[in-house]
Amino acid sequence: MFIGLGFSVAEGPEVETAYYNFDALNTPVTHPSRLTTDTFYVEPVRDLFAPETVLLRVHTSPVQIRAMEQQPPPLYSLMPGRVYRPDSDATHTPQFHQMEGLAVDTDITLADLQGTLLAWARATFGEERRVRMRPHFFPFTEPSVEVDVSCFNCIHGITADGERCPICKGESWLEILGAGMVDPNVFEHVRQYGYDPEQVQGFAFGMGIE
Repeated sequence: MFIGLGFSVAEGPEVETAYYNFDALNTPVTHPSRLTTDTFYVEPVRDLFAPETVLLRVHTSPVQIRAMEQQPPPLYSLMPGRVYRPDSDATHTPQFHQMEGLAVDTDITLADLQGTLLAWARATFGEERRVRMRPHFFPFTEPSVEVDVSCFNCIHGITADGERCPICKGESWLEILGAGMVDPNVFEHVRQYGYDPEQVQGFAFGMGIE
């Protein structure tokens, strides 16, 4: 579906540096994701917060920076791949898959993001689906949103047999991904490649495939 909207597929290394995984994505050194409890670091680690520190990427977002370094705007790119976090319980595994998208052009707005995700949700979950956005926070987007899709198993939280929907827990909505407008601080890291934050805007989104 995204290919039909003009997106191309980009890939990047799973073993990354702190610069691409954190610094270039506007993630401060005080962010909890940079702790050893949240990230797999590759030994030896001399300085946890040095840009050259090597780690297993915690998201596919570093590919956004690498894609912008390789191509000037406009850029419409989809980034699927494996990611790693030291989580292991009933709903989390140390390795899982993400798919992220990045669109950078002139006059990109939050409405473009909403329209793109609505088209994806209807192609994936059915033509009757709706999406909604709720305010959130991510270091690399501003504003940031959580995106929900209307439940495909019920009407207003009630199934056809009159029971509370077990999928959405009666809420009528399912949280599916995080998204937002690319923070200008991210563009500053790739300004020399044509991404002047005064001239271009962009949106980004990311979802867990599992």
